[in-house]
Amino acid sequence: MKQKYKVFSWLLFDFANTSFSVMMVTFAFPLFFKNVICKGEPMGDALWGFSISLSMLLVAVISPVLGAAADYSGKRKRFLLFFTVASVLATAMLSFFGPGMVVAAVILFIIANMGFEGGLVFYDAYLKELASPKSIGRVSGYGFAMGYLGALSILLLVSPLLSKGIVLTNMPNVQLSFLVVAIFFALFAAPLFLVLRDEKKNDRPAISFASLINSIREVRYTVQHIMSYPDLVRFLLAYFFYNDAILTVIAFSSIYAQNSLGFTTGELIEFFMLVQTTAIAGSVIFGFVTDKVGPKKTIVMTLMIWFVVIFAAIFADSKELFFYTGMLAGMSMGSSQAASRSMMALLTPQEHVTEFFGFYDGTFGKASAVVGPLVFGLVSAQAGSQKVALASLLVFFTLGLLLMTRVSSIGSRSTIAE
Repeated sequence: MKQKYKVFSWLLFDFANTSFSVMMVTFAFPLFFKNVICKGEPMGDALWGFSISLSMLLVAVISPVLGAAADYSGKRKRFLLFFTVASVLATAMLSFFGPGMVVAAVILFIIANMGFEGGLVFYDAYLKELASPKSIGRVSGYGFAMGYLGALSILLLVSPLLSKGIVLTNMPNVQLSFLVVAIFFALFAAPLFLVLRDEKKNDRPAISFASLINSIREVRYTVQHIMSYPDLVRFLLAYFFYNDAILTVIAFSSIYAQNSLGFTTGELIEFFMLVQTTAIAGSVIFGFVTDKVGPKKTIVMTLMIWFVVIFAAIFADSKELFFYTGMLAGMSMGSSQAASRSMMALLTPQEHVTEFFGFYDGTFGKASAVVGPLVFGLVSAQAGSQKVALASLLVFFTLGLLLMTRVSSIGSRSTIAE
């Protein structure tokens, strides 16, 4: 199979799964959860934050072990398929939920989000074998660009269903949009499973008692020896903090725009379409920037942009200003995530690629998302102000930036990755 087809099928998976991210985590389902399922109660913010945090925590716990199991068995694609199917089915089932079904909706969303986030561990691990060190920034950027293109596509597809609002009176159409997301996710994810092959061939089962024991040993070994990679450790700690803030912005952006600035559903659709468009541009442009100046400098630049975004959102007193803020957020969102994935790939030894990405996407990536949404939801519920909750994210961005400046620029291309 030609390499370009493998890369395209990998990119297409990003096109597929970002439909879940934008509709079920960022835009439609958060509003449906609070306005319809929770009947508009203020504790809807806290419950939504809890759902995000718990799903991320569970993924953080299992990702390193399953990542090591995938390396041990050589059956990475089977793990990715399992998580993808779980997310698709749970999303489809959420299309049947309505007012008052809070506990069941929380449980099912946690399963759906675990499937989405857990699958990224195995998906991202393919990057190192699909791209050379010289092109890894561009390929990673293309992946995120394809993802945001997928998000833009699903928004265009479901906008007629949501035109009357994400409210009780339009519930059947909103529920149908969730089913469309599940079908979209499954349809465009399928080529990856048909095209990509696991390179490591052996007779070991994907999951067995022996593989789990070996995986736990591998994870323990990694934890014990991770201090041998000081730049990797510093980067992961930085990523822990700034990614926490980014994921919190993503999780609460639609609720914030509607509750704090009075956005209508139609305006939210336009807003998120605009955000996805600038995110596509940011992913591609900063992909080239990453290959030119290195991922460290790129990440520092994008974090500086995030400070501007947060301050602008806090002081935004008009929808027009918030639209401009969203454009800037989209630009920095795609670029910071793409550059981070490139940084991790360059710092990762090939023989532990899935396991290390288990720490990146799982232990540090998902665990980082436990604190931010929980803090935002609780601060918002207690203070009665989402602007105060938004300001709390500046602490996470500051810590991430300070730690990132301590990562050696040479470290991103060190012998670790060789």
